[in-house]
Amino acid sequence: MPFSKRFLSLIDQQLSTFDCETELEIVVAYVANTDAANSPTLKVVGQRPKQITKALGSIENDPDLRVPSTNRRWYPLQEGSILLGVLRAERFPSEKEWPDSLDQKLQISASFLANCMSLELDRKKLLNELNQQKDQIGVLIHQLRNPLAALRTYAQLLLRKLDPDSTNRSLVEGLLIEQKQVDKYLLALDEIVEPDLEVKAIAPASLLLPPFIPSKEPLNLMELLNPLIDRAEATAKLQGFKWISPEYCPSWIKESRPTEEGFIPEIVANLLENAFRYTTPGEAIGICFNDQGICVWDSGELIPFEERSKIFERGFRGEKNKNLKGSGLGLSLARELAKKFNGDLKLACNPSSFDESLPKQGNAFIISLKVK
Repeated sequence: MPFSKRFLSLIDQQLSTFDCETELEIVVAYVANTDAANSPTLKVVGQRPKQITKALGSIENDPDLRVPSTNRRWYPLQEGSILLGVLRAERFPSEKEWPDSLDQKLQISASFLANCMSLELDRKKLLNELNQQKDQIGVLIHQLRNPLAALRTYAQLLLRKLDPDSTNRSLVEGLLIEQKQVDKYLLALDEIVEPDLEVKAIAPASLLLPPFIPSKEPLNLMELLNPLIDRAEATAKLQGFKWISPEYCPSWIKESRPTEEGFIPEIVANLLENAFRYTTPGEAIGICFNDQGICVWDSGELIPFEERSKIFERGFRGEKNKNLKGSGLGLSLARELAKKFNGDLKLACNPSSFDESLPKQGNAFIISLKVK
């Protein structure tokens, strides 16, 4: 468990107050910890003098510490009934009693060190909670982009249908202006909550699931996917793509499915968003179903070979698209969600490997799941 430089500095400063105590041989501060086998242990976080001829090993492996000695004292570092660590003091061999003044000074130091350790643990807990909140907000921002993109698409299509003199034209134009403004806010929020790598190294934040509320009732995937297909068709028409709707709907997709698969539309929405963002207009984009699962594909330029193993990594952005807006969370989030219902998400650079009717070259993202 790493500690902050400030905490270690405070420990060292406190122990340095014993440099003038000529009777003391060493003074060591330990913090309660767990080893690789998850067994309790005590880890050295500070010592005086800093250079000790005898190396300080773990307490449980030092046989000398198991032998009682009148020249050694232990001072618990506690917060209530919780043991945070210990302060160990050893003086040079002597038959004299411990001076009361030295004992009191060690007790005061133990109290100070316990407070330092308690504050350090509180700091780490707060940083971990803050990191989780930032990560969750980042995922929510990413998920908000899908419905906002749909609203923009429908508003643009509506604007095309209105006559130049229509009194409703200014209303639709106002909607598009406000949509751009919301996009700016989302981009600003995305920059604010950009993950702190040092904090994430302490404890990775848990994934926040998309806003799907599970119910006890089985669901019909086709009913959930139809709006996405309609949205994709409208987007393709607006942006100049060739949209290919699914020609075949297997029976499993229209039957009752487990409620945990309610996250599949979120995955499909992310994949479609990426397809329209990274494929050149004029190319074909589509969705296909069969007994392997669901495939979102395009006939565009292949994802570079050296990037294919990295695109599912959290925060990864391809060289060609690194300057485009986005957080690099989409594919990572999609794969994590797929695995939550015992499925998976994989890339194939031959869409026809999923279905013979699809192009032999392009990018195909396949959501595999149990269909029976």
